[in-house]
Amino acid sequence: MTKINLDYFPLKKETELIIRTGIEIHKTLGFGFLEIVYKDAFEYEFTLEGYPYEREKRFEVAYKGILLPHPFNADFVVFDSVILEVKSKEGIANEDLAQTINYLKCSGCKVGLILNFGRTKLDIKRMVL
Repeated sequence: MTKINLDYFPLKKETELIIRTGIEIHKTLGFGFLEIVYKDAFEYEFTLEGYPYEREKRFEVAYKGILLPHPFNADFVVFDSVILEVKSKEGIANEDLAQTINYLKCSGCKVGLILNFGRTKLDIKRMVL
């Protein structure tokens, strides 16, 4: 039997709770709404479940010892440690993956989730920095 190294899955419990929430939202609303609708549903569910979160969390971008004038806003930071990006389009593009990696670098978070509600089945990408 092969042993699974859990170091590859940091924040496993937290990410599973977020993914389960996304599955519940997808089952209830279906696919194809605008992103803002799914973000509102996440905010409702996170509040209902008592999960700590910040919506549109602002992060500064450091460059060569200075802070650049344009920060970025992650859709959600959940459990103070997981970046959640919500999408509603045909699929998760390479640009979405790159964006999430950059969010992880700037935020200090270790794990990023991209949940895409633009398809009949919820599309899930989990990224670890």
